[in-house]
Amino acid sequence: DSAPVDFHNDPELAKFIHRFSQSEDDVARYQDGYRKLRSWAYGSLDLYKHELLHVLYPVFIHSFMDMVAKGHLQEVGYSESNFDKTFFKAFREDHELMHSCDLQKLEGVLSQSHLESKVNIKICQYSYDLLLQYLHKTQSTAMLGVINEHINFQANQLNQKEIHWGLLEDSLEERLEKAGGLLSDSEKTEEENEEGDVDETKKRSIEGGKQGSSTKKSTEVEQSILENLRNRVQLSSVALPSVSFYTFLNTYNGLNCSSISHDGSLVAGGFSDLSLKVWDMAKLGQQGGSSNLQVENDSSSSEQVLGPNGGKRSYTLFQGHSAPVYSTTFSPLGDFILSSSVDTTIRLWSTKLNANLVCYKGHNYPFSPVTRIWSMDRIQPLRIMAGHLSDVDCVQWHANCNYIATGSSDKTVRLWDVQSGECVRIFIGHRSMILSLAISPDGRYMASGDEDGMIMTWDLSSGRCITPLMGHTSCVWTLGFSCEGSLLASGSADCTIKLWDVTRSTKVPRNEEKSGANPNRLRSLKTLATKSTSVYSLQFSRRNLLFAAGVLSKNM
Repeated sequence: DSAPVDFHNDPELAKFIHRFSQSEDDVARYQDGYRKLRSWAYGSLDLYKHELLHVLYPVFIHSFMDMVAKGHLQEVGYSESNFDKTFFKAFREDHELMHSCDLQKLEGVLSQSHLESKVNIKICQYSYDLLLQYLHKTQSTAMLGVINEHINFQANQLNQKEIHWGLLEDSLEERLEKAGGLLSDSEKTEEENEEGDVDETKKRSIEGGKQGSSTKKSTEVEQSILENLRNRVQLSSVALPSVSFYTFLNTYNGLNCSSISHDGSLVAGGFSDLSLKVWDMAKLGQQGGSSNLQVENDSSSSEQVLGPNGGKRSYTLFQGHSAPVYSTTFSPLGDFILSSSVDTTIRLWSTKLNANLVCYKGHNYPFSPVTRIWSMDRIQPLRIMAGHLSDVDCVQWHANCNYIATGSSDKTVRLWDVQSGECVRIFIGHRSMILSLAISPDGRYMASGDEDGMIMTWDLSSGRCITPLMGHTSCVWTLGFSCEGSLLASGSADCTIKLWDVTRSTKVPRNEEKSGANPNRLRSLKTLATKSTSVYSLQFSRRNLLFAAGVLSKNM
C-alpha cells in the first residue's frame, strides 16, 4: 500500500521552504536548480534512475508555470531576441518524446489553474529517501519549493512482491526431458563429461517454485505433442530457425491483424469489413497451379502469398462482429480462435464447426485502460484489473498461467496476479506506447516492443530491465521466444524480422558476476527483410519453425 508523503512533516525542509519564501524571486534559481537536479538524476544508479527521472517533468512544468505567474515571460521563452537561452527552450527536448502533446498545449495555455492541483508520483521508499538527501545536501530551495507545492509522492515498496515464475509440475516437456528425449547426442556427451555443474533447468525450477500440476491431456494430444518435442530443432546463435512467411495481397488497407496457429496449418486475419477470415494451409497447398499460392525459397525462409483464387473463396469466413476486428489468437491446439472488435465484444469461434460459440461482453469502450479475464465456460469476467493510465494495447499470459502481462499507451508494462487481480510488477523504461509482449517459455523473462522500434527485455523476478534492443526503425508489432528460450524474434512495420541472442544476455560469467559488472551482451543475430511486407504476427512452432505473416504495403 502506498501513502502520500508531505514534505511539511520534515522540520528541516520546512526551514528551507520558509527561507525560500522570504528570498527574491530570482529566475536564475530555477534554471540553476533544475539544471543541477537534472544532472543528479541522470547520474544516479540505473536501479533508481527511471523513478528519479519521473520527478523532472513535473518539476520542469511547474518551474515554468511559477516563472510565468511571477511575470518572468521574457526569461521563460516569450522574447524572440532571447529565445535560444530561455528556460523552456533549453530543457524542452528532455521531455519531447514522452510529453510532446502536453508541451505543445503548454505553449499556448498560461493559466493559474495549472498550479491548483498536485501531480501524483508513485516512487519506492529508497528513491524517495535519495531525493530527500539530495535536497538536504544541496539546499536547492527553488526546486524544493516547486516539489513541495506541486508534487504528491506516494511512497511504496515497488516490485517487492514475490513472483512465482516456475513452470507447472509434470508437464510433457519436463517428463520428456527427464527421459532424455529432448537432449541430442552431443548434449548428452557434454553433460556426462561435465562434473560438478548444476543443471540450469532444475535450478531455475527450484528458484521460481513449482506451480501445481499441468492440465491432463488426452492420449492422442499427448502423443502429438511428444512427437513434436522429439523432432524439435535446438536453436542457438549458430543454429538459426527456418522461416515460413505468409503475405496477404489485395487487402486494400482492410487487414488490421493476423495470427498463426502453433503448427502453422491455419492463418487468420481480422478485417475492417467486420469479418474474420481463416486460411487452411493444407487445403490451400492442394490447389496446384492456382494463382493464390506462390512459394519462394532461399536458405532461410519461404514466402507464401494469400490472395484471390479465380473467384472461388480460399478461406473460411466468420461473421458476427458489428465493427472492425483488431485482434485474433488461436488456442494451443488450433481448435478455437478468439477475436476482439471495436464493438467491445470478444467472440470464440470453432475452427472445426466453423461457427461462433460464445460472445463475451463486459468492456464499456473499444479502447480502455482496464483488463478483464474470462473463462471459456462463463460469459461474465472473472477478474477486472485496473491500474493503467491509458489504453491497454497488448496482453500476454505467463507460462504457468498465474500471471498476465499488459502493455499500455501509458508507456508501462504491468504484471498482474490472476488469483488476486493485483499488480505485482510495474516495468518502466519505454518512451512510447507498448505494442507487443512475449514471455520466455521458462517464465523467467519478458520482452516488450514499442511504437518507436525499441525492444526491452526484463527479469520478472526482480522487475529490472536486462537490456534494450536497438535495431528496428518502426513499430514492433510482434515478438516471440523460441521453444527453449534461446532466441527472440521480433517483427516490425519496417518490413523486417530480427533474431536476437537471448541466452548470452541472461548468463553473466562468474568473474563478471563477482565484480558486479553486467555488460550489454545481447546482439542481433540476423535481419530477414521481406518484400515490402510489414510483419503483423509471428509464431514459433513446437518444432522451432518460425511462422510469420503480414500484408504487402505496396505493389511490387
